[in-house]
Amino acid sequence: MQRALTLARQGEGRVEPNPMVGCVITQGEKIVGEGFHTAFGAAHAEVEAIRNAGTLADGGNLYVNLEPCCHQGKTGPCTEAILAANIARVVVANTDPFPQVAGSGLAALAAQGIEVTTGVALEEAEELNAPYFHYLQTKRPWVIAKWAMSLDGKIATHRGDSRWISNSSSRKIVHQIRGRVDGILIGRRTAELDDPQLTARPPGPRTALRVVLDSQAQLSSDSQLVRSAGEIPLLVVTSEKAPAEEASRLKNAGCEVVKIEQDQTTNPLHALLTLLGKREMTNLLVEGGGNVLGSFLDAGLINEVHTFVAPLMIGGEGISAVSGKGIDQMERAYRLENCQIEQIESDMYISGRFPREKDS
Repeated sequence: MQRALTLARQGEGRVEPNPMVGCVITQGEKIVGEGFHTAFGAAHAEVEAIRNAGTLADGGNLYVNLEPCCHQGKTGPCTEAILAANIARVVVANTDPFPQVAGSGLAALAAQGIEVTTGVALEEAEELNAPYFHYLQTKRPWVIAKWAMSLDGKIATHRGDSRWISNSSSRKIVHQIRGRVDGILIGRRTAELDDPQLTARPPGPRTALRVVLDSQAQLSSDSQLVRSAGEIPLLVVTSEKAPAEEASRLKNAGCEVVKIEQDQTTNPLHALLTLLGKREMTNLLVEGGGNVLGSFLDAGLINEVHTFVAPLMIGGEGISAVSGKGIDQMERAYRLENCQIEQIESDMYISGRFPREKDS
C-alpha cells in the first residue's frame, strides 16, 4: 500500500478534480504490475496496473488507495477490469465517498467472490486526498494559505515594500505550489503594491485561475494581471456596489468579472468558494495580503498553511501577515496538525493543516 500511495502522489496537479490514486498488483511478495491515475480523463490506476501486469495479474492481489469505481464515467468501471483480470484479492485504504461509488465498488467485487480488505494505511491515504474528500463534503475548494514573513511577523514595510522577504529557494517552492493548484487568490491592495503575475515559473502541470478580490473594480488596466488576462484567465470579484463603468473596463480588457452580494447574514467568502466549487475547483492558493488572509482565517476557511520565515526584522508599522478579528483567548488559537518544519537555506519553512471536519 505504501508503494500505491507513492505512485498516487505522481498525479498531483494533473488529475484534479479526480482523486490521486495508485495501484500495485502482487503475486506472493513480488510486485508484478503497478500504475497510477496520470491525468483527468485518462485511465484509472487499477486499469494501468492490470495492463502493466498482463497475464501475471491472474489470481493476484491488488492494492489501491481508493475504492475502485463501479460506474461509467470518462472511463469504464474499474470493477469490471478487476473481474476480467481474475484478481483474487483487493486491498483498499479508503472507501470513495463519491455518490456513484460510496461502497458499491467493494460490494460489487465481494459479490463476485473477491476477497476485500479495507482500512490499510487509512490515515495516510486520507491525508493524501484530503482536498478531494473536502470538496465532496463541502462543494468548496480546499484553501491553502501562503505567506512569507519576517521574524516579527511582517509581510511588508509600512510603505508596502515586500521584495524580497524570502530567499530564492523558498520562492521556487511557492512556484511549485502554484503549478499544481486550480486557483490563486489575492486582494486588490496586494495586486496594486506587488503587481504580480500569479503564474508558476517554470510552468507546472496546471494553469491556475487567477482571482483578485476587488470590491470596487479598481484594478489597474496597466497591471500585469490585466494586461495578461487575454492569455491567462483572470477573475475579478467585485461587490454589487462596484461602478458599472469600471466593471465594463475590466471586461473589455479580457477579465471575467463576477459580483458577490454582501449582506449581514452571509459571508461573501463562503459565496465565492461555492462559486469556485461549481467550477470544479478543488484547491485554491490564497497569497494575501494580511487583510485577505485574516478574513479567511476568521471565517474558518483555511485548510492548509505554508509560511516562510526569514531571518530579518521590519518593526514599526510594517504590515502584519494575518490581520482580521483574531482570537481573544490562547486556548482558542488555530493550531496546525501534521506540522512540518524545514530549513530552506536562511529561511524556515513551516507547513501543516488544520483539523478537517469529517463526515458524520
